[in-house]
Amino acid sequence: MEKLQARLQASSAEYQKIQNDLSVAVDSRQRLDSQLQENEMVKKEFSQLTPKNEVYKLIGPVLVKQDQQEAKANVDQRLGLIQGDIKRVEAQIKEIGAKLDKKKVELAEIQGSMQQLDKPPAGPALTA
Repeated sequence: MEKLQARLQASSAEYQKIQNDLSVAVDSRQRLDSQLQENEMVKKEFSQLTPKNEVYKLIGPVLVKQDQQEAKANVDQRLGLIQGDIKRVEAQIKEIGAKLDKKKVELAEIQGSMQQLDKPPAGPALTA
């Protein structure tokens, strides 16, 4: 019984760690979604520019003039990187979810074994 109790505690600790890892990955995914939306808005704004419009980039407290084509290329590159990161994080979330499901099954099996040990043995059936 003590051995099962120790396994249950260890598995519970692992389950909580996996849940924490999943939470971190989901937060990362949400942050990437936010960045993706921001960059898509910038790209949309850039599509409305004419060749006469000037583009400035904020570097620290200073606005620095930037070539329009270079700025568009930077945004496109950033979008590609963010989309790649999103795919990586989604795969990570899927993997962590599978680990979580596996650990859930393991915990249920341990708890089932503990309940079996807690049941009183069945006595002989009495007939009247």
